[in-house]
Amino acid sequence: MSKTYAFGVDIGGTTIKMGLFETNGKLLEMWEIPTRTEADGKFILNDIAQAVDDKLKEKKISTLDVEGIGLGVPGPVGSDGTVFKCVNLGWDVFNVEHRLSVLTGLRVKAGNDANVAALGEMWQGGGAGYQNIVMVTLGTGVGGGIIIDGHILPGINGAAGEIGHLPVEDDQPETCTCGNQGCLEQYSSATAVARSVQRYLDEHPEAETSLRSVQNIEAKDVFDAAKQDDKVALELTERACAYLGKGLAMIACVVNPEAFVIGGGMARAGEILMESVRRNFKQKAFHASRETEFKEAKLGNNAGIYGGVRMLLE
Repeated sequence: MSKTYAFGVDIGGTTIKMGLFETNGKLLEMWEIPTRTEADGKFILNDIAQAVDDKLKEKKISTLDVEGIGLGVPGPVGSDGTVFKCVNLGWDVFNVEHRLSVLTGLRVKAGNDANVAALGEMWQGGGAGYQNIVMVTLGTGVGGGIIIDGHILPGINGAAGEIGHLPVEDDQPETCTCGNQGCLEQYSSATAVARSVQRYLDEHPEAETSLRSVQNIEAKDVFDAAKQDDKVALELTERACAYLGKGLAMIACVVNPEAFVIGGGMARAGEILMESVRRNFKQKAFHASRETEFKEAKLGNNAGIYGGVRMLLE
């Protein structure tokens, strides 16, 4: 039987999101502390341990009543809690579960942040009611997490769910941040959508579109224009959704999930995005997977702290 309380922690590049929960999933309090990446990130775990200790003292909670700390890390994490480098934190290879457990005296479970967020959405968010989901996060890149039978599928060294790096196009001269060419996130991320507009406007000076008057175009501007039937915006958003539908059809051939849960900043475009992705997915999907559900994520930036707690309960 689970203890009464648990901590969910999501380590980001600039801030660490922390939550005190009841183990039934109720969020009691949420706060953030800075991510101190100087000195190869050596202060990060100490800062988390101090914040946990301070909260326990403030709430007069004994460590005996705490199930543990569930930790989302922005990098690959092995099944034994070993982090295989987190470049933006300055971390090399070490066992993060063991080190934080020594600092706090609490049980620690760690996972890749995108996978942990997927677990949170399955538990208390857009994937509630399902046991097999693929979470897709559309933002600066395309992130993902795979949940099978209620458990994270991490892969042998934590790299499962890196759906943004599916090779969906052979004829892409530009290099992705991962070093390859033709990755899904080069076409279907918010960054890619915004970039595609600027390229289109430069290559088609005759094209009439409301986007010409927008300074510093973002994906939201493009989808807003598409909702107003702007032909250029419709063409470019449809292209991004076509690549995403193709990528998700590939994934469905491998893991055959009950649902795709779509989140991230670009997902706020709503039904215009969801309808296009669903339609393109059905055109490409293996027949047995065509009726896979599509759901919008509900937990936003809090998915990681919810997922951290859910990890402790497995």
